[in-house]
Amino acid sequence: MSTEVSDTQARRAVADIFNATVASHAIGAAWELGALDELGENGKLDAAEFAARNDLHEPAVTGMFTALASVGIVRREGTVVLTGPYFDEVNHTRSLFHWLNQGSGELFRRIPDVLRNEKRVGDFYQRDAAAISFACREISERYFDPAFWSAVEGLGYEPTMAADLGSGSGERLIQIARRFPGVRGLGVEIAPDAITMAEKEVATKGFGDRISFVRGDARDIDAVEARERFADVDLLTCFMMGHDFWPRENAVKTLRDIRAAFPNVRRFLLGDATRTVGIPDRELPVFTLGFEFGHDMMGVYLPTMDEWDGVFEEGGWRCVKKHAIDSLSRSVVFELE
Repeated sequence: MSTEVSDTQARRAVADIFNATVASHAIGAAWELGALDELGENGKLDAAEFAARNDLHEPAVTGMFTALASVGIVRREGTVVLTGPYFDEVNHTRSLFHWLNQGSGELFRRIPDVLRNEKRVGDFYQRDAAAISFACREISERYFDPAFWSAVEGLGYEPTMAADLGSGSGERLIQIARRFPGVRGLGVEIAPDAITMAEKEVATKGFGDRISFVRGDARDIDAVEARERFADVDLLTCFMMGHDFWPRENAVKTLRDIRAAFPNVRRFLLGDATRTVGIPDRELPVFTLGFEFGHDMMGVYLPTMDEWDGVFEEGGWRCVKKHAIDSLSRSVVFELE
């Protein structure tokens, strides 16, 4: 099959790539500013009125909607913005764009430096932990929750204390506290900004007396303060950070250390995206490329599903069930005991 294209086609394709890049940033911004929710609810909004009501710079707001319109997410009629043909799909995946641009934007901006081996020393990349936590709260809700609740419904017991490793915004613990009125929650999180946000969130939602947070790294669980509280935990969760346990020898050690630190855990629900295998470059779904390339740049090993299956027994766990998530790359919730 011929791959030749005309100069006009090439120019249009390149312009579309450029405009889509700008629009990609605009998606996360429009979500954070409330524009996507308003459009989803009403089907339209007035850009000038939206800017005035939210104390936003009107010309820049117009630019944001122009970027979205350039790729068919919205349509513009004067100052009126209406939903476009791709709005529903983009609105559903908006947190993935926020993770990419607002949370990991600095990493991708510095690709030339990050790829140079001489620069890969010390803290050679930066990401926005608070923005990532903001995005991951909805990523978890929209993609992992169905599999998570399926596992919870099959626990066979009612937990009394739950701990969440890499607790981010605290939303997972809030959900568990709502589901089980008698449960207490403990979040283990390495990023101070995320802990600050989570503490405000649980206080605002009325769970400040039942959910607390400690700073620590799940990969070095022995160094986490207040470890005596781990003995009461009977439900352990960890979402979207299991890949940080790898490579293999580290993953086995971390799983063993977690098993020893939480001696009375009856179920460990471990949810994460795994590395895809065999997908043609031009058929990669949303999120996959950003997730895999981003972690390659950070030097974080992403295991495949088969590689995960090969570490649980050696790490002191038995996989009872795998809850597949087909809508987000090759993701899964492992139900471990």
